[in-house]
Amino acid sequence: MNGDWLIRGRDGRLSVYQLSDDAVLCRAERGPHGPWTAPRTVGGDQRLHPVLALGQGADGYAHLVSWRPTAKGESGLVHSTHFRPLLAALDWNPIGHPNKKGDRTGTPAVAVDAQGRAHVFVRNNGGGVSLLAQKEKGGWEPWRDLKGSQVQDGLAAVTAESGTVELYAAVPSGLAYWRQEEAGAQPVLRETLQAPVRPGTLYALATSPDSTTVFYTDTAGDLCAWRPGGKPVTLLPAAGPGPVSAVRCDLDGYDCTLLAQRSVSGRVAFAAYPTELESAGAWWAESGPRLPVDARVSLATDEHGRVVAATLSPSTGQLLLTRRKDEPGLALEAWRET
Repeated sequence: MNGDWLIRGRDGRLSVYQLSDDAVLCRAERGPHGPWTAPRTVGGDQRLHPVLALGQGADGYAHLVSWRPTAKGESGLVHSTHFRPLLAALDWNPIGHPNKKGDRTGTPAVAVDAQGRAHVFVRNNGGGVSLLAQKEKGGWEPWRDLKGSQVQDGLAAVTAESGTVELYAAVPSGLAYWRQEEAGAQPVLRETLQAPVRPGTLYALATSPDSTTVFYTDTAGDLCAWRPGGKPVTLLPAAGPGPVSAVRCDLDGYDCTLLAQRSVSGRVAFAAYPTELESAGAWWAESGPRLPVDARVSLATDEHGRVVAATLSPSTGQLLLTRRKDEPGLALEAWRET
């Protein structure tokens, strides 16, 4: 999955999305702090490939994108909108292929602008990035070729605090960065960073009114942070091989960025630091039980602004959650299975 699969809906309820065989499943809180619903299929009976991208707008609506088989050796992208966690999502709607037809070209990424328009990014057969954006009054714009070369899988799309959409991608020489100059405009390739980046480790987060930050693991195994226009900063050694999850939150009155990652020991590692002050340093602290090797971690905040962490293992379907306690520091409640 690509994107935050643990999200808070506009009604304050938390929900999670997961892949299961050829479908996408959703679970949601029946009320604040649970209990949770049983898994239910999203988007109808359409058979899907095992890939899912998620994005969420300021309106709280979740946008989901996947690939579906269309003919032998061919696939097409589909999109669904989930307005509220306890309501049924819209049926999957075909949205085409970046090269008109062919097989899957890469894992898509989704970001939603301030007007609620989903922007779907995906690699194309030429090795660049293509974009499909919703119109403000319904329907979709034509596919756009955003250029780029030798783009690796694992795109990281993000919505800036201004409501415009940005994209980061790993390339053989480092990172490529696209940005909208204004709402509704086509994102353009603004900057490239020469750095030893491991593909598949990118995570992007809006960190100030003027900046987004991308986190990635370099080839030496260190977790780094980069804001376009500046230089990358090494934060600390990565806790594990996969991408981090990150969220901004209030910790004892300070605007902080919290990172979480499945560690090599199998537990969840957390690290926090003042937002955009990487020089302050960060340290991992592990929590919870040992998890299967395919377990992923996601972070969100609940209706009270408290941090919530979730882990999900595709092989077992086990979903574990914890919340920050109502006390100073980053003390967490006991992990519980929903």
